[in-house]
Amino acid sequence: MTETHALNETRTPDDGYEVIVIGGGAAGLSAALILGRARRRTLVIDAGEPRNAPSAHMQGYLSRDGMAPAEFLAIGREEIARYGVELVRDRAVGVTRDGDFTVALESGRAVRARRLVVATGLKDELPAVPGLAERFGRDALHCPYCHGWEVRDRAFGVLATSPLSVHQALMVSQWSADVTLFLHEVDEAELSDDDLRRLARAGVKVVPGAVAEVLVEDDRLTGVRLTDGSAHAREVLFVAPRAVPRTGLLRELGAELTETPFGAYPVVDPTGLTTVPGVWAAGNAMGFGEQVVNAAAGGYRAGATINGELLMTDLDAG
Repeated sequence: MTETHALNETRTPDDGYEVIVIGGGAAGLSAALILGRARRRTLVIDAGEPRNAPSAHMQGYLSRDGMAPAEFLAIGREEIARYGVELVRDRAVGVTRDGDFTVALESGRAVRARRLVVATGLKDELPAVPGLAERFGRDALHCPYCHGWEVRDRAFGVLATSPLSVHQALMVSQWSADVTLFLHEVDEAELSDDDLRRLARAGVKVVPGAVAEVLVEDDRLTGVRLTDGSAHAREVLFVAPRAVPRTGLLRELGAELTETPFGAYPVVDPTGLTTVPGVWAAGNAMGFGEQVVNAAAGGYRAGATINGELLMTDLDAG
């Protein structure tokens, strides 16, 4: 055993770990993989609630395009196990710091570590439209980069939940020439002249009025019905869910958050380090737009940074 490895062992908290990763999605598993390969005693706490669980496939990840999210995660769990990383199916319900970090689990167990990676992701809250939740991830979608190719050239609808939905309607017009924007929760007067000009140039039809229900026939979306009783045939419905970042543990630790149109996210440096020393954020716990490939990259950066930081800390401590 080299001197560096001896340093690592002596600095591990009693009955604890060098690093705890909270969240077992792409970001958390990627961080754990790098830490495991660096011979750091690492624990992953996974509540088993990946954001992309409703999707049959994930797209846009080079060499993994079209892979089922569950398969991706299963492979990731197998990979981290090769390097001695532990994974527990549990939920982190609290965290305190007294030099090291103590994480309380829903099961009643408490675990300790010198550093934390918070990769708890976010939750998508859908508009309360009957039939929508059952189709989400199938033919009710939110991201054209994730699903646009698979549904290209079909009849699209876009359910407007804020003026930002105009941008979504314009974006999805890249994948279909037949797009209808249902204003739903948006008053037509809220649309700017630029909005109307761009929608017209993109060929997007604008329909005022609230959507009462999603229409389904033979297990496929066939359209929407408005509160005025009118039905509009559509094959795909895009919607922007309300993002609810799972940042409770970061708040508990006193991390600085910044408000965005998609929720409050931690202030981080380029490696994901939060304003709390020793705590990194990665994936959708760090930002709304972190797709799987971005989340994995962010986890890698965090893991590599933590390993180097622990090494230098121990060497400088003498």
